[in-house]
Amino acid sequence: MICVIQGTPLLAGLAIAAAALAGRYSIQAWQAFKARPPKPRMRKFYEGGFQQTMTRREAAQILGIRENATADKIKEAHRKVMVANHPDAGGSHYLASKINEAKDVMLGKGKNSGSPF
Repeated sequence: MICVIQGTPLLAGLAIAAAALAGRYSIQAWQAFKARPPKPRMRKFYEGGFQQTMTRREAAQILGIRENATADKIKEAHRKVMVANHPDAGGSHYLASKINEAKDVMLGKGKNSGSPF
């Protein structure tokens, strides 16, 4: 019993030292986390350069969806992109026609998009 009583201050000292080291490490980790440069959280959009005939991959990139997206997702993405690029809101007629063509390609409506471009 005497050995247990003599070892208690030693264990308490080790516990305090371990807590101090853990606190020091966590403060250093937090400061390193705060000091890192901010990472942009924006998605990278299609950079342009349209192909002669639009492929399904290019259409998916224009709309910002996956190639195997459902019809509902395609229509929702088309609406969002079209609102941002509509000619009545200062957008380009050319881009609007390409967005419509991308929707048609993704929905499988073929090349009959009616685009003059």
